[in-house]
Amino acid sequence: MRSSYSEQDVILLLKDITGMVKPQSTAEREKLIQSGKHYCEMLPIEYVPTEKYMQVYREALRKFAEPVALATGRLCDKIMQKKGKNVVIVSLARAGIPIGILIKRYIRMKYHIDIPHYSISIIRGRGIDNNAMRYLLQRYNPQDLLFIDGWIGKGAILNELKKQIANYEGVSSEIGVIADPANVTELCGTHQDILIPSSCLNCTVSGLVSRTFLRDDIIGKNDFHGAVYYGELKDNDLSYEFIDTIEKKFIFQSEAETEIPVEGLGIDEVRTIAETFGIEDINLVKPGIGETTRVLLRRLPSRILIDSQHTDNTELAHIIRLAEEKNVPVETYPLHHYKCVGIIQKIADV
Repeated sequence: MRSSYSEQDVILLLKDITGMVKPQSTAEREKLIQSGKHYCEMLPIEYVPTEKYMQVYREALRKFAEPVALATGRLCDKIMQKKGKNVVIVSLARAGIPIGILIKRYIRMKYHIDIPHYSISIIRGRGIDNNAMRYLLQRYNPQDLLFIDGWIGKGAILNELKKQIANYEGVSSEIGVIADPANVTELCGTHQDILIPSSCLNCTVSGLVSRTFLRDDIIGKNDFHGAVYYGELKDNDLSYEFIDTIEKKFIFQSEAETEIPVEGLGIDEVRTIAETFGIEDINLVKPGIGETTRVLLRRLPSRILIDSQHTDNTELAHIIRLAEEKNVPVETYPLHHYKCVGIIQKIADV
């Protein structure tokens, strides 16, 4: 699979389906998703950020490069303690890819080991790419594989991973992430809901690669899951700017997280929110900065909830900006695990 990343940083185990799938508008996709069509069978039209939004992104990258770099270092130290020098990182496309590259670079710089980094697809409700898993297991010991993602919202992908990896003896379903506000993994850089600036953009901070795709007419039984390469956006590509900005802030002495995580699980808070707002399907509740950003970029949100303590938090400036651009109401709501939550419109209510 082509991308704007170097193969020294990541090998994408994906099928290049560029030109084979017509992207659809957010409104069209949302209607189809809520009538039962799976999101992985369609591709969105990539959001082209306004100049005002890009100003907010640049400011977010400048301000939050340091906390992300610190969390990356903590996560890498935990990875090395747990898995050792033979670890093979397997990032989940696409949000996990830039994080996997940061991990690979940090470990090379601190531990002087060049670990392999691959990226594969996993799709909620459809599972992991079994052809990609077979490819990896023909080359590496199962116990050395470690899955990597950017953040955990409520843990849906982790649950999918646990279910799927049960079929692969010796492979751990544990996942390493920068931020785990849901409180479901110890293999994280922080349990705080921090802004990872790569969540603010789509393909232009992810190697010009689309989200992953799976449909029988295009993906054959021996193919990897698919993705599109947006070569036409190469002049807007910020993928390495993001990586290089975080890398410059790396600190190589171990530093434990000082903040104590909130007790309990994020999923329980999500259920309470769903009940409060009369939402039957908890998949319509997207908690945390990363997931709320995705909702605003790719779905049709009915409202954004922001914890009253964080209404003036500059970490959420891009969320406020996107909500303004898309005329989505922002409300204050008491949150514990998260700083904000996106709620997707039920199409029947539109």
